[in-house]
Amino acid sequence: MNKVKIKFPDGNSREFEKGITAFQIAQSISERFAKEVLVAKVDGSVIDLCGKINNDTEIRFLTFNDDEGKEVYWHSSSHLMAHAIKSVYPEAKFGVGPAIDNGFYYDFDIKTKLSEEDILKIENKMHELSKENKTFERVELSKPEAIDFFEKQSDEYKLEILSELDESSETISIYNEGGFTDLCTGPHLPSTGKIKYVKLLGVSGSYWRGDENKKQLQRIYGVSFPKKKMLDEHLQKLEEAKKRDHRKLGKELDIFLLSGNVGSGLPIWLPKGTILRETLENYLREEQRKRGYEPVITPHIGNINLYKTSGHYPYYSDSQFPPLILEEGKDEYLLKPMNCPHHFQIYASKPRSYKDLPIRYTEFGTVYRYEQSGELTGLTRVRSFAIDDSHIFVRQDQLLDEICDVIDLIKQVFAVIGFKDFTTILSFRDDNTEKYGGDIKLWEKAQAELKEAAKRMKLTYVVEEGEAAFYGPKIDFVVKDVIGRKWQLGTVQVDYVMPERFDLEYTGNDGQKHRPVVIHRAPFGSMERFIGILIEHFGGEFPLWLAPTQAVIIPVSQNFINYSEQIVKDLKDKNIRVELDDRNEKVGYKIRDWELKKIPYMLILGEKEELSENISVRQHRKGDLGSFALSDFIDKITIEIKNKDYTIN
Repeated sequence: MNKVKIKFPDGNSREFEKGITAFQIAQSISERFAKEVLVAKVDGSVIDLCGKINNDTEIRFLTFNDDEGKEVYWHSSSHLMAHAIKSVYPEAKFGVGPAIDNGFYYDFDIKTKLSEEDILKIENKMHELSKENKTFERVELSKPEAIDFFEKQSDEYKLEILSELDESSETISIYNEGGFTDLCTGPHLPSTGKIKYVKLLGVSGSYWRGDENKKQLQRIYGVSFPKKKMLDEHLQKLEEAKKRDHRKLGKELDIFLLSGNVGSGLPIWLPKGTILRETLENYLREEQRKRGYEPVITPHIGNINLYKTSGHYPYYSDSQFPPLILEEGKDEYLLKPMNCPHHFQIYASKPRSYKDLPIRYTEFGTVYRYEQSGELTGLTRVRSFAIDDSHIFVRQDQLLDEICDVIDLIKQVFAVIGFKDFTTILSFRDDNTEKYGGDIKLWEKAQAELKEAAKRMKLTYVVEEGEAAFYGPKIDFVVKDVIGRKWQLGTVQVDYVMPERFDLEYTGNDGQKHRPVVIHRAPFGSMERFIGILIEHFGGEFPLWLAPTQAVIIPVSQNFINYSEQIVKDLKDKNIRVELDDRNEKVGYKIRDWELKKIPYMLILGEKEELSENISVRQHRKGDLGSFALSDFIDKITIEIKNKDYTIN
């Protein structure tokens, strides 16, 4: 009765005294191992190392090499930063301070508008507090006790959070660390001494709770690592990311425009950006045509009742533009937040037979979301975006094969773009029934089908409960770009809920009415976000087939304009995207300028070329390739475009 059996990841089990801590178990493996361990995962839940274990359980120890270990490390670092802020600015009051994908931040309210010098002062204080190696101590409180504590601190932000907590369903806890206390569910590192190398990256404004009507706080972003080499490598990646920032390159390369006169988060595609986008769209359209998809076009607005039926309104009402009321007492309309309800109307417009299925509708449909202004970021977070949307209506016996075909398409798209490194997440429902619609048995069936498809297609995946859409589970594809950042892109969703809500039917071979199953899928996702990521992935140096300008003609003087114009015509006749640089500038200047614009090929034309009816070719980054007959160059470039060759620098 005084023993507990602990099972380890390798399958072995050992007995320990009841009440042993996770840290003591780590010590029993080795002292060196115990020093590397940050937290423990016990029966699927991450706990502090000081947590006592009183029941038979499975345990796994997490280090900084584990994603969950990093999350705890960075969340603890945010607490250390809050302690440092409080030490420098005693009047500080605190909002929230989570770990994020690459570090942490904390929102806080102080009287001083922080400068770079102030940030450095806080960073130095963090190093000072880290060396004190104070323990993170968890204390559980009743709600009245917690409210009393933060009332004494006069921290209205923590009090607002507490007012929304239900102590009957969740434990309220604080963490003490040195002379600082914070409201937090944890877990945390054993002590501040684990936080070795810290860099605070900057400060920005942030509305409390993301609400523009509430007070604007200050937000400091930071990152921390257990080893200096890790920090140095991360900072180097950040510098590379700055060079690749799609907002900077998008402006330099004339891809897109954001105009305050049009409105925040409403991008305008410039001619070169439009070519890039249309090239991607045309590629996917052709692949979809081969797979039996049928293109459709739907309106940008719809009757609000359409979205009430689907559940998008009010599920997402906070992120939608207000309803459009054209006449008092008449119908209300909504800017389209999703394409799916419109596609369901097409399916329902006439009777369907089991022989008609699968039916695959596809549309590059523009949708609208009211994102908070502080969250808008270039093309990656906007208020108007197009989705490469498709809705596939299938019989139950067709579902698995159709999911696999969609996965195959997404893998093909990633291969063509050059995203070789990707993983998948099976986003399933959790036990919170209020978050989801439909019959739990149908959910279980859908989740089983997705898992079976992932196995059949040999996907590397993890299951994340609680991340499903309200109408069904999904497979999310997460790609890693050339500098190691992760982006969620393509998605496949299985939906038994919407066919019920929209009363979708087909007549089976038994003569009875049946419900189809709907697959929602988008290989690119948001076209705006996808292209923003592509700009950064390629650093603006697009592969030839995607490059808005594939070649530029540079005459060495005005004497060769006529010959250059003839070459331009010949290339355009072969569908090669070409420009003529007829500026009255020196050739060397033009070459440097076009090199900076990352144009794949430059064709230099002078007296020798005109007399021989050849062209001199330069390739971006590679320099002079020599003299070519125009027909040979066209053959070369045409094959390269057809093969969709790509290089990443």
